[in-house]
Amino acid sequence: MKLITAIIRNNRLDLVRESLIEAGIERITVSRASGHGKQIKEEVYRGQKLVPGLIPNMRVEIAVNDEFVDVAISAIIDAARTGESTGGEIGDGKIFVTELKECIRIRTGERGSEAI
Repeated sequence: MKLITAIIRNNRLDLVRESLIEAGIERITVSRASGHGKQIKEEVYRGQKLVPGLIPNMRVEIAVNDEFVDVAISAIIDAARTGESTGGEIGDGKIFVTELKECIRIRTGERGSEAI
């Protein structure tokens, strides 16, 4: 079992969700996240150039069995990547894959792969 965490642009959330559903992955958790990476987004406010410290993003978390890891990653990359002709742009996001030691469904008490 793995936990896939993807940090993506706000405007790509619906595309990522639809892509995951088409790939057979329907259970996701979404939350708002803020951060910054290599992208610098200057804004002009009242004639002053401003560089905001944190950029709003979305955090998508998916617990999957091992056979769905590559499927989920491909679905996220295909939907979250912008600028298809250039192979993506700075700020498209990141995907983290971590080992999931245990999963327990509270309602039934199921554990492991069956709980996902």
